[in-house]
Amino acid sequence: MKASDTKATLSFSNGGQPVDLPIYKGTLGPDVIDIRKLYAQTGMFTYDPGFMSTASCESAITYIDGDKGELLYRGYPIEQLATNCDFLETCHLLLYGELPNAGQKAKFTDTVTHHTMVNEQMQFFLRGFRRDAHPMAIMTGLVGALSAFYHDSTDITNPKHREIAAVRLIAKMPTLVAMAYKYTVGQPYMYPRNDLSYAGNFLHMMFATPCEEYKVSPVLERALDRIFILHADHEQNASTSTVRLCGSSGTNPFAAIAAGVACLWGPAHGGANEAALNMLYDIQKAGGVDKIGEFIKQVKDKNSNVKLMGFGHRVYKNYDPRAKLMQETCREVLGELGLENDPLFKLAMALEKIALEDEYFVSRKLYPNVDFYSGIVQRAIGIPVPLFTAIFALARTVGWIAQLNEMIGDPDYKIGRPRQLFEGSPKRDVKPISAR
Repeated sequence: MKASDTKATLSFSNGGQPVDLPIYKGTLGPDVIDIRKLYAQTGMFTYDPGFMSTASCESAITYIDGDKGELLYRGYPIEQLATNCDFLETCHLLLYGELPNAGQKAKFTDTVTHHTMVNEQMQFFLRGFRRDAHPMAIMTGLVGALSAFYHDSTDITNPKHREIAAVRLIAKMPTLVAMAYKYTVGQPYMYPRNDLSYAGNFLHMMFATPCEEYKVSPVLERALDRIFILHADHEQNASTSTVRLCGSSGTNPFAAIAAGVACLWGPAHGGANEAALNMLYDIQKAGGVDKIGEFIKQVKDKNSNVKLMGFGHRVYKNYDPRAKLMQETCREVLGELGLENDPLFKLAMALEKIALEDEYFVSRKLYPNVDFYSGIVQRAIGIPVPLFTAIFALARTVGWIAQLNEMIGDPDYKIGRPRQLFEGSPKRDVKPISAR
């Protein structure tokens, strides 16, 4: 961190002694006021529910400018990465700080490819779940269980262990997600194939059966690879903060990532694309495009519980850059599958047009986000709605690991311990039960 020449002075209206606080400048984004010594100097904490104005860490991985609608991985715009790189190149960038050259890419791809199989006993572990269990319920169990199968890479303080665990998690997540899917539909598991790409291998494990050959469509393969890139990291969001907080206790990497999976499951986070598609289904059932006006009225009605899903974002106050890329991918996939006249996509486009022109949504900066289109793309590919968040977890795993590694390597890192504003009962004595 680079200290600023200026300091922030905290003054008190009751005549208390003013306190000078250091200010630090990052490469991009707002300056930060260092309040680490605030309690020692004043006996007070800051209060910031949801951490809306609090930087919880120093990071060099991902930067978001919500007002500009800009997303950078290690300085590279997401648009360039999604257009010019594949997912494993992006993984290398997030983990090691730089895009790989040809030799590094070949080596990294080969390493990940040869770690895609999971212990055969995982199949027996899966049988303990109900067939109709939600895939995310299964995934939280499977990812946590990895620490029971790979004892040789569970020391989070050992850089070599963290690197081995990183490769294992990135390589095995597609296998676990495909296994969870196959289990719920009652089909045999398909083993990973070393001759396929990362995304191609996932499609094969998902949709191939032993009965006939499955040919991976290059268009669908690229679309899925792009979905992975767009979801690979997103700064200090809820699940990433969960992984960091969990990892700060010194727990093993698999447990920390399992915590991230559990957090991602929430409808306000990773479940948003599932919620957006379900919203479109509901409008479609009610009458389709003709009923959008009625739906918009309900959204604006404060007494209604109807919400516009897939629009707006906690950080972006402009068009989500990932949404533009996802919209292009959506057109490519629907064209490849002959679904250009897909009623749900037409409905989505009509809803987007109305929302972008309506002053109510424009004034509130409710632009489409990545979840709005990714659900339609995944549905077209054949991925069932309950699996959407598991795909998100698969893609986000590399970001979680990169953030976890960065935190462990930070000399200032300590176990996370937020403070509180206590409003409960003051100290009191326990009365005998006869006197209560």
